[in-house]
Amino acid sequence: MRITGAVLERCGAPAPYAESRPVTVGPLELGPPQDGEILVRIEVAGLCHSDLSVVDGNRVRPVPMLLGHEAAGIVEGVGAGVRLAVGQRVVMTFLPRCGECAECATDGRLPCSVGSAANGAGTLVGGGRRLSRSVPAGGVPAGGVQEVHHHLGVSAFATHAVVSETSVVPVDDDVPPDVAALLGCAVLTGGGAVVNAGRPTPGDRVAVVGLGGVGMAALLVAVALGHEVIGVDAVPAKLELARELGAVAAVGPQEAVEQGLRAPVVIEAAGSARAFETAYALTAPGGTTVTVGLPHPDARASISPLSLTAEARTVVGSYLGSAVPSRDIPRYVELWRAGRLPLDRLVSDRITLDDLPAALDRLASGAALRQLVTF
Repeated sequence: MRITGAVLERCGAPAPYAESRPVTVGPLELGPPQDGEILVRIEVAGLCHSDLSVVDGNRVRPVPMLLGHEAAGIVEGVGAGVRLAVGQRVVMTFLPRCGECAECATDGRLPCSVGSAANGAGTLVGGGRRLSRSVPAGGVPAGGVQEVHHHLGVSAFATHAVVSETSVVPVDDDVPPDVAALLGCAVLTGGGAVVNAGRPTPGDRVAVVGLGGVGMAALLVAVALGHEVIGVDAVPAKLELARELGAVAAVGPQEAVEQGLRAPVVIEAAGSARAFETAYALTAPGGTTVTVGLPHPDARASISPLSLTAEARTVVGSYLGSAVPSRDIPRYVELWRAGRLPLDRLVSDRITLDDLPAALDRLASGAALRQLVTF
C-alpha cells in the first residue's frame, strides 16, 4: 500500500535541521504484514531524543530509515498467528521481545537480544523490511526501487506501519491516542527507571536530572507513587513545570550540588556525561543512581570509585526503563485512569510530518518536552 512518511536520508547532518533538511517527507510503499505482524494506522507519534540521536549521529543507524518509535494507532490488518483484532488500539514500543532468549528471561533488566539485533539492522524482528520507495532523483539506478530501513521496529513517522505483534501492547478505547503514544517510550523509560531500576521504598525521596519528556515522565510517576521529588534542569521553564507537577524542589544542576541536595534514588535522563556526574553527586550514601540517557558513544564521565565502596553506592543502567511492556503499560494506564498521572502535561506541541525539521531544532535546544505528530 502507498503511505506517506518521514525518512532520514543521512546521519550527522548539521543543525539547524530546518536548513540542512536531513529528513524528507514523501510517498513509500508498505508491504503487507507477514506471520506474527500487524498493519497499524498511526494516530499519534511522539518526537523523542532517541530520534534526534539518530539524526545528529550520536546513534548511527542504517539509512535511508523511516524514523519514529513512540506512537499509538489502530490495527487495520493482521498476519497469520496474530491474536490482536482489527480495530484494536495499540501502544507501539521500540524493543520487540522474542520471549525466548536468555535476556528476555531477566524480567526486563536486559534488552531482548533478538529484538536488539533487528533494531540495529533496521529490520523487523521477523526478518527483512516492509518499506520501499522509488529511487530519489539523481539516485542509481534511476527509476529503481530502494529498500527503506525500519527505526527500532516501529517507523511511526508515517500514516501506517507494519510491525511485529511483539512491538505493541493493546489498550482499551478509553485511553486517548495522545496518552497511549506517550506510554510507549517516555513513560515506559522514565517511569520504569523509577519503578523497575531505582525501586524507591516508601518515604524515599527521588531526584530526576534532565526534565525532557523521559525525565518529566519519571517525575510524574514518582509523584503518583507518593514520593517527594526533586527536579533538576538548566531550563527555567522546565523547573517551573516540575513544581506545578508536584516537585518539592526544582533547581539548576549547579545549584542542586551547591545546596547539598541528596536523594536515595536519582534518575539521570539527560543523556550527557555531565548530567550523569551531577546525578551521581546528588545520590545519597547507600543510594542508587539510575541512568537512562543515551550520550554519544565517546562520552566519558568521572566519578570517585572510593565513594562506591565507602558509601555503598549503586549505579544502574536502565534501557527502556528495564520494562516488560505488557506488564508495565497496564499499570501506568491504571494510574492515569485514577487521575494520578496527568500525561497530557508532557505535550508541548502538536505538529505535522512537514514540521519535523523545525521540531528537531526545538528538541535539540532543550525547549521542548514531547512534540506529537498527529495524522
